[in-house]
Amino acid sequence: MYVKALSASVVGVEGRLIEVEVDIASGLPQVIVVGLPDPAVRESVDRVRSAIQNGGMKFPLDRITVNLAPADVRKEGSAFDLAIAAGILCASGQMAADRVEDALLIGELSLSGEVKAVPGVLAMVERARAAGLPRVFVPKACISEAKLIEGIEVVGLSSLAQWVRNQREDGDATPLSAPSIVGHGEDVSGQISGELDLADVVGQTQGKRALIIAAAGMHNLMFVGPPGTGKTMLCRRLPSLLPPLGDEEALEVTKIYSVSGKLGGDRTGLIRRRPFRAPHHTVSNAGLIGGGPVPKPGEVTLAHHGVLFLDELPEFSRAALESLRQPLEDRHVTIGRARGVTRFPAYFMLAASMNPCPCGYWGSETTERPCLCSPAAIARYRSRMSGPLADRIDLQVEMPRQTARVRDREGITSSQAREVLRIAYDRQQFRYRRSGIRWNSELYGRLLAEHAALTPEAEALLSGVYGLLGLSFRAHDRILKLSRTIADLSDEERIAAEHVAEAIQYRCLDKAAVG
Repeated sequence: MYVKALSASVVGVEGRLIEVEVDIASGLPQVIVVGLPDPAVRESVDRVRSAIQNGGMKFPLDRITVNLAPADVRKEGSAFDLAIAAGILCASGQMAADRVEDALLIGELSLSGEVKAVPGVLAMVERARAAGLPRVFVPKACISEAKLIEGIEVVGLSSLAQWVRNQREDGDATPLSAPSIVGHGEDVSGQISGELDLADVVGQTQGKRALIIAAAGMHNLMFVGPPGTGKTMLCRRLPSLLPPLGDEEALEVTKIYSVSGKLGGDRTGLIRRRPFRAPHHTVSNAGLIGGGPVPKPGEVTLAHHGVLFLDELPEFSRAALESLRQPLEDRHVTIGRARGVTRFPAYFMLAASMNPCPCGYWGSETTERPCLCSPAAIARYRSRMSGPLADRIDLQVEMPRQTARVRDREGITSSQAREVLRIAYDRQQFRYRRSGIRWNSELYGRLLAEHAALTPEAEALLSGVYGLLGLSFRAHDRILKLSRTIADLSDEERIAAEHVAEAIQYRCLDKAAVG
């Protein structure tokens, strides 16, 4: 007898429906799985056999053929177990086949028949809804995650035996009511608590100003200064300044964390806080960008719509840093393998910090702590970050050593900064309402010329500095975008000379190269 059920897999961060066809015919007892299964899928035969037998049902002693279609797509993971078991039970007459028609079946089976959680449920359920399926069966542990997708009935299963008994009694497991997709700002793996406040940083007025500008337009940012000047503290307070994720952004980010297996099973809402990822400098290229035999998301994708923080940037490998150039420009990562090409979203703000030299004290020497680095050592250290990568960082800010620890009683707090930022956010939202972009950092070509108009004085200033510093076209355009954000923070539509002048002063690496 022939039966077809539906399951799903994940390609990149998107779900893909897989047809699970089961045919039982007379012949020597054996189970054959075809359709490019990986080892985890081949091993499902033993899991399914034990789950059926330990659940009090009969595993057919016939020739069983399981086909996973489309046959030219590599299948990996254990999410097909439930669909394979259901197909065998329906084909052998132990369960009504109409119960699994037009339904998505997702779940891994234990040897006892328990239905266990699998990663990527959110992406799979979203794909099922897009395909018009009315119902999806998921592990009970994944109910909260699956319910984040509205418009489809979700049924949670605890065990295969219980499900079959419910089917025989002409009923299903009782689905839960769907919660609102409006989350309550839950943390995600690697995210910094909202308790961190800008007021915790002593002094560093210019650094705080640069941080606010970066947050206002999602501009890439780097602090350069000796140890202990507050570089890391400032960067870790970026999430407290950024606005919460919108509905579409929240769904994208939550889906990425679901695919990566980093989404808690007790979640009752979409992720609303922007991600903050801070990988260690020993991270591999695949860990940073994504990859593997079956490509998986890397840190740049986990930071999608949020912040990727690279502390002590020159300590990262040169290859890892250079791999950031393409996602910083294109806002996505494309990974090619012999089996196909996978694309991951990677729209993030890069925040970085670095010392001026290997010992950290060049330019801020004291009698107690002189710089011991030779000019050649300093040059080698700084060369670890290439010119093309530095070109893509909008704000390059020097952080001076604090000469005295005096608490800045008038220092701005994160709450006050958010009030200032709201002006810039509102202006950008109104300005780009029909442009398909949201932030000033996304301006390009025609849109840049249209929305970054300069006064004659500002035009003359930028032209003069362009030749003096030997800027590239990319650096020129990034100064324009930064000037647009500074003008927005001042609640001005036209970009004046003072806005351009402030943007230029945040190019400390360009000025150092000329000097």
